[in-house]
Amino acid sequence: MPRGYPVIGIACAMLPARWGPWDQPAAVVGADYVRQVQAAGGVAVVVPPQACPPHAVLDLLDGLLLTGGNDLESSLYGAPAHPEAEAPDPERDAWEAALVLGAMERDMPFLGICRGMQVMNVARGGTLTQHLPESLGTTDHRRRTGTFEGNDHLVDLQEGSLAARVAGEVVHSVPSHHHQAVDALGEGLVLTGRSSGDGVPEAIEAPACRFALGVQWHPEADPTSPLIAALVDAARGA
Repeated sequence: MPRGYPVIGIACAMLPARWGPWDQPAAVVGADYVRQVQAAGGVAVVVPPQACPPHAVLDLLDGLLLTGGNDLESSLYGAPAHPEAEAPDPERDAWEAALVLGAMERDMPFLGICRGMQVMNVARGGTLTQHLPESLGTTDHRRRTGTFEGNDHLVDLQEGSLAARVAGEVVHSVPSHHHQAVDALGEGLVLTGRSSGDGVPEAIEAPACRFALGVQWHPEADPTSPLIAALVDAARGA
């Protein structure tokens, strides 16, 4: 029987943190992800990299959310690291790739945000463009580092796609903060959204799954966005 309060696993990184007198690694996830899951009636569970097999965690969840973060290790898609690439976290990369593959295999509702969309693609054999300013000649997708203010733009979503159904429109205004993007698509994935004007991939999904969506933008930074609530609703009925 479906749970009344669907449990949403939010994958996170182990990062240096400070609180009170302490300065040490901690399991870190942005509070906006947690708040939006809770506001939609879900139970937010933070899931850091672990030594157990992914099914041991997925068995406890009704839905999975992969968040933003540092660039993936480029060797995962057979490329040398670009000079502008951020330092990767191989443990997190491997753990999240295993989680998303496990979630899609069992048809668990899944949403990948920014880095999470890129993990989704690379886990299925896809590749990434490592530095958009080099290929586009602009910094339009991350005009200001460390903030979403001033980083908004429009995306065009394919009519009838999961992305468009969830967003409730085919032209959607989004907050953005990234310098990498999906290049070649992974197996079983389709491209259903592009940035208006420059055509950068903004949404991918797996048609064989009930709800498996990756978006390059940050719905957690927009309190009016329906995307995370849609994940919770899908998990409630899964």
